Amino acid sequence: MHRSIRNFGLAASLAIVIAGAAGTLPQTAFATDESSTAAINVEKGAVILHGYDPVAYFTMGKPAKGNAKYSTTYRGAVYYFASKANRTMFLADPAHYAPQFGGFCAMGVALGKKLDVDPNQFKVVDGRLYLNVNADVFKKWSQDIAGNIARANENWPAIKGRAPSAL
Repeated sequence: MHRSIRNFGLAASLAIVIAGAAGTLPQTAFATDESSTAAINVEKGAVILHGYDPVAYFTMGKPAKGNAKYSTTYRGAVYYFASKANRTMFLADPAHYAPQFGGFCAMGVALGKKLDVDPNQFKVVDGRLYLNVNADVFKKWSQDIAGNIARANENWPAIKGRAPSAL
């Protein structure tokens, strides 16, 4: 029971943060199809990460917009890269560079939800890329990164094939 109370508190905090931020973001900021049962968070054309280069998070330490000229498909998602070299690095080990939880918000998954992400709200932890829906949620997630990753890893198998609207 103690754990469910803690999860309720986290869920309530996340709901408040998301609701507060929703008014400040343009409606087109979120690509998640609320009825899709896909385990990957893609937008039109199956593009993941809103077209950002997944390798740049590791090599540059910051997001970089990718280019369709340098693209590849991995597990049903189309990845864009800022350079041919980045695409080559990705192809050598795509599982290393692909975002965790199919590119859904790490804090959302920790709370049993599938939320879109802001590609600028990220952290590479133990060689894995985690993204969050907005800066406020990223801040909350950062208060207990290890615990939130553990909860997300526990929740992911049960929610990855469910529609966001069903969670």
